[in-house]
Amino acid sequence: MRRVDCSTPGLSRRKRGRGFVYLDPEGDKVSDPEVLQRVHELVIPPAWEDVWICPYPGGHIQATGIDQKGRKQYLYHPRWRARRDQQKFDDMVVFARTLPAMRRRVAEDLARGDLSFEHVLAVAVRLLDRGFFRIGSEDYAVTNESYGLATMKKRHCRVRGDQLLFDYPAKHGKRRVQAVLDPELADVLCTLKKRRGGGDELLAFKAGGRWRDVRSPDINAYLKEVTGEDVSAKDFRTWGATVLAAVGLAVTPVPESKTRRKRAITRVVKEVAYYLGNTPAVARASYIDPRVFDRYEDGVSIAGVLPALGEEGTDGETAIQGDVEAAVLVLVTGEDSPMLAPPAAPVALAA
Repeated sequence: MRRVDCSTPGLSRRKRGRGFVYLDPEGDKVSDPEVLQRVHELVIPPAWEDVWICPYPGGHIQATGIDQKGRKQYLYHPRWRARRDQQKFDDMVVFARTLPAMRRRVAEDLARGDLSFEHVLAVAVRLLDRGFFRIGSEDYAVTNESYGLATMKKRHCRVRGDQLLFDYPAKHGKRRVQAVLDPELADVLCTLKKRRGGGDELLAFKAGGRWRDVRSPDINAYLKEVTGEDVSAKDFRTWGATVLAAVGLAVTPVPESKTRRKRAITRVVKEVAYYLGNTPAVARASYIDPRVFDRYEDGVSIAGVLPALGEEGTDGETAIQGDVEAAVLVLVTGEDSPMLAPPAAPVALAA
């Protein structure tokens, strides 16, 4: 495995009839069967233009190209992806350890009640913590009319008593409907929706007598400041997906059949994907820590803390936070703890 610079010379692709030919950095046609097999196994999308292919089988980037929307796309070496994913989940553990202190700070800033920068950013972080939102991109909101938390419009949120109902086009334009129950946030967002002045954006703060929109970099900067770590809004989705998967498996009897265990995991992945607004494949590959599944197959889960699911935590924690999260943290780090227990008794089922 070696890091490569995709701005240096590599193989290129040229259209030829109904297929493609591949050229080396000198412009000569590639005929080596091993090289061609590696290139074909990359499955580079036919629609990509200006394709660059790494000349080294062990390069961390194997190919790049420009898609139909003019965006540069990358194909990575499988071992590089695996290493990067493991680092992501290790970073998730660091993030999870910051949550108790972060929630205390958010509760303090929510208590300001003055619609200041810190107050509204605390609103945003509380929503991320409870709603599995993507943070959103200002560019995507303009070009694709797809939205996340930082780019939502007033019309995308309705307040019904203590409940917030979000209905908006999310990534790839897919409709997303989310409900968040939080009386404190309901009061603030009701005020923000009714405000006079400023734009159509839902999240805005008062500064110098003027309304200013909250941007995604503002939220990520606030997160870094209150946690003291290099974390971002996406960490909430990764951690939340991992917690939901751990809870789902904890209430699932472990079948003696390996096939049945795989089916149980598949069912839980589908449930988590629904909450995230992703496909099951993306939820499993990018959001749920695989160590949750490894421990389940070894007969270990967070079943011992399931009674805490009916209890409200401190600093506005929900039922799947607090003690439940602490148990998930122990689960994925591999520590021994009385918080962990075998799932519901194994059930003998035919494969």
